[in-house]
Amino acid sequence: MLRIRALAVAAVAAAFATVALTAAPAVSAPADDPSIAAALAAPTRTAAVPPALLHAMQRDLGLAPQAAADRIAREGQAAAVRSALTQALGDRWAGAWIDGPQADLVVATTDASAARTITAHGGRATVVQHPLKALDQAKGALDQASRAAAPEATPLWYVDVRSNTVVVQSADDARTEAFLDQSGVDRALVRVERATATPRPLADLHGGDAYYIDNAARCSIGFPVTQGGQPGFVSAGHCGQPGSNATASDGSSIGTFQGSTFPGNDWSWVAAGPDWTAQPQVNDYAGGAVTVAGSTEQPVGGSVCRSGSTTGWHCGTVEEQNATVNYQEGSVYGVTRTNVCAEPGDSGGSFISGDQAQGVTSGGSGDCTSGGETYFQPVNPILSTYGLTLATG
Repeated sequence: MLRIRALAVAAVAAAFATVALTAAPAVSAPADDPSIAAALAAPTRTAAVPPALLHAMQRDLGLAPQAAADRIAREGQAAAVRSALTQALGDRWAGAWIDGPQADLVVATTDASAARTITAHGGRATVVQHPLKALDQAKGALDQASRAAAPEATPLWYVDVRSNTVVVQSADDARTEAFLDQSGVDRALVRVERATATPRPLADLHGGDAYYIDNAARCSIGFPVTQGGQPGFVSAGHCGQPGSNATASDGSSIGTFQGSTFPGNDWSWVAAGPDWTAQPQVNDYAGGAVTVAGSTEQPVGGSVCRSGSTTGWHCGTVEEQNATVNYQEGSVYGVTRTNVCAEPGDSGGSFISGDQAQGVTSGGSGDCTSGGETYFQPVNPILSTYGLTLATG
């Protein structure tokens, strides 16, 4: 049994309600794109709501238990619709996000006729200037320019689908302007904002579930996985190097790091011995566990919760996706920015939305007393990079 405190889940709350997107006022334009109409009819995922997740969302998001369950159900539907629309809209796709207390999905597109189709079928649509592909390419230019050395005065950049721009945070306008010039990015796609915090990796040299690296640093397990039948888990790359030993809190050996990247990416995977089992669960730090059913990506604006060995279970929302964060050690690309708090030792721990795995904790700023923001490395690219299978149940 993989010793990540895979305890049985306590009594399960009511099943998710089946919901559809909130209907918008109908318009006179016909529903003229069958592929979009079909995408909007994506099936709703239903599951049981773990009590610990409801409690954390009530505490951190100010929701009553039923409101939390309803939101998770609506977000499950929104995630399915978002995934289908990404394919249906193609080059007209400009992103989507969850908005408001009812967790409505807003879809951005560069095509007015596609927006009319979305609205005619009960969705919320907005017409924007730039396709997501162009924004991603602009961010890619910044990423490429940072590979030689992370710009000291520019701690973070990301694609902001809600403003249809690439946001670049800056602590020094002159240095940031020089960096932007060097990158060759199309400035029409960029908005510069004042940086308010300095992010850092969250590894704790003092020492989900805790594990220890070479009997020194402490991190948190991300998600149990298998590779060709061998159990293990994914975590943050800054926690250990290939060949480093991972041990459990009781001192028993788990295994060794098989792959690790940091900076550039912040991910790793540890292969465990045959006496361990990859359980599809995340420690809820309330005496139970949340079962992982898959890894469907949560849209911007959706709720997300984090489990870590220092601060336990905390929740918030997804602020941006595909961000670049610049630590002192170098740039890390493709992270998701959240307003969930975290502290040293939480690194590598699980980010999860409902029963869907989202990613492993990388770093952030602030703490769980005063608040802060935390970045996670999405789990699906980690699985793909190392040929891993997420443990699900």
